[in-house]
Amino acid sequence: MIDRRRFLSAAGFAAAATVGRAALSALPEPALRSSAETAPPSPPANGRPFHPVVTLNGWSAPWRTRDGVKEFHLVAEPVERELAPNMIARLWGYNGQSPGPTIEVVEGDRVRIFVTNRLPEHTSIHWHGQRVPNGMDGVGGLTQPHIPPGKTFAYEFVARRPGTFMYHPHADEMVQMAMGMMGFWVTHPRAAHPLIDQVERDFCVLLNAYDIEPGGAVPKVNTMLDFNLWTFNSRVFPGIDSLNVRQGDRVRLRIGNLTMTNHPIHIHGHEFVVSGTDGGPTPRAARWPEVTTDVAVGQMRQLEFVADEPGDWAVHCHKSHHTMNAMGHAVPTMIGVDHRGLIGPLQRLVPDYMLMGERGMADMSEMEMPLPDNTLPMMSGRGPFGAIEMGGMFTVLKVRRDQRPGDYSDPGWYAHPEGTIAHEWDGPLAAPTRSARAPALNGPAQEYAVRKPHGRSR
Repeated sequence: MIDRRRFLSAAGFAAAATVGRAALSALPEPALRSSAETAPPSPPANGRPFHPVVTLNGWSAPWRTRDGVKEFHLVAEPVERELAPNMIARLWGYNGQSPGPTIEVVEGDRVRIFVTNRLPEHTSIHWHGQRVPNGMDGVGGLTQPHIPPGKTFAYEFVARRPGTFMYHPHADEMVQMAMGMMGFWVTHPRAAHPLIDQVERDFCVLLNAYDIEPGGAVPKVNTMLDFNLWTFNSRVFPGIDSLNVRQGDRVRLRIGNLTMTNHPIHIHGHEFVVSGTDGGPTPRAARWPEVTTDVAVGQMRQLEFVADEPGDWAVHCHKSHHTMNAMGHAVPTMIGVDHRGLIGPLQRLVPDYMLMGERGMADMSEMEMPLPDNTLPMMSGRGPFGAIEMGGMFTVLKVRRDQRPGDYSDPGWYAHPEGTIAHEWDGPLAAPTRSARAPALNGPAQEYAVRKPHGRSR
């Protein structure tokens, strides 16, 4: 197990980010969290009431109220994040986590956020998508001085409009965001809103990506596109918790994207509407039923649906390489290659050599091939019928009739009613019907004329 204290000290981070006790005495105590479990919704202890969100494999930050202002305290610092069992990543984040804690407020609240920098370099925070005074926008060098190591800055503004937003640095952004510095911000409506419906379940998922070499723990910050770990809230399947809901619940899923590419998010078994973006709620006339929506870089998409179909339904990015873990990019395609007679001699030279990909890659989810320490297999996770053969941006929507209201616990695998599972067919098969115009499969070769531009053909 990696010793967090030794890691921070060895990196020189603890010494570089010392903050005096006197300077912190007037600040709200920073709440820290290292667990990767999904925290239950946290009803507001004071202030205007709201229906709290649930951040998958995350949590919401507590606050204190002082002179009518909600005060939060974010600590930018090196963190260790368990991406999935058997893999720890050494990242930068907030309050012990990456992503940082979700901040929840109510429209019209005046908020004050203290940001303490315990990184080895300066930082800042941009409140992505929000209307704030220019000097609170968080672009280091443009709208404010950078926050030096060991210093604390305060941001103060009014949460002017309801919606889902993000926060992230605008200082050495390429490094700091690649290291995991980001989080969610939710501003709940102050009163009944004509475009914002009441929901029973409200989830937050932030899309981020890392390039971590097999056997490594620190992301490669100069990577532009070739990432190998695609994550929901810095977790990869099977380390991602499921979305557990009661049948008939209206569900809201807030998805923000701070990766370097777009992600078509697909939900099985249900149709949804895009009810909001980081620009605000969408007009009702502009909503239409979908099962997949693309979330581009720097965007938030708010999906809503009624969970009326019981079962275990997949939720995932529909880019197939984004539902696998590391080690996939350098593996050659060996489909159709006949290895007969080669395995024995190869294994005498390379004892650990394993046949990979002759019939596709599904076998890799079943093989126990040797991996470097702190490395996940490309495909993993098991369900009630065997290997699920997924990784990365994949989770399960679990809809149950007997899930209690407000209960977010995992109900286990779905018990399918009799006769509702796909099964092997052992009856007679009819001969396939073919078009009379279709060429015979074993007939003579056909020649076709292909007309090219400018009238030429061949």
